[in-house]
Amino acid sequence: MYYKTVYQSPVGTLTLACDETGGSLVGLWIEGQKYYGGAIRETMTENSGLPVFGSTKKWLDRYFAGGRPDCHELPLAPVGSEFRQEVWAILREIPYGKVTTYGDIAKKAAANMGRKSMSGQAVGGAVGHNPISIIIPCHRVIGGNGSLTGYAGGIQAKIQLLELEGVDLSRMSVPKTGSAL
Repeated sequence: MYYKTVYQSPVGTLTLACDETGGSLVGLWIEGQKYYGGAIRETMTENSGLPVFGSTKKWLDRYFAGGRPDCHELPLAPVGSEFRQEVWAILREIPYGKVTTYGDIAKKAAANMGRKSMSGQAVGGAVGHNPISIIIPCHRVIGGNGSLTGYAGGIQAKIQLLELEGVDLSRMSVPKTGSAL
């Protein structure tokens, strides 16, 4: 069993989900986000009174007020394969107000997993399936050419989040086509 609650944010309604113990956050999705619900195949029951939801909402309040809360402050338990867990761990290390590329994540993941190389496309898939968006900052990942592509929550939300963090978007571009729009 999983529990859920909602949070009204500047980028839209967010759904938060936790595991059956109520101890760990397993999901945070923007309304209408691609892959909404992620790997959770069970019905999520409304229960806004759980402590993990309270601490997550306080974290989000600080974030949207311009603070710099650290993702390591919250008990996170995203559901995914070992490879995806590796990519999501790398995402957690991207500093507030900074961006990195899919290629850079692929190099780091390859090194961490003892491989010579890693597919940027595979990394893109793992980033796109991140079940705890905003807190695990997948919005901080851009294309190698500066394209703001690949955000499952939508390009406008990605732009809003990066602007909130003070990222200079002047050298970045919005893709003309693709699913991130």
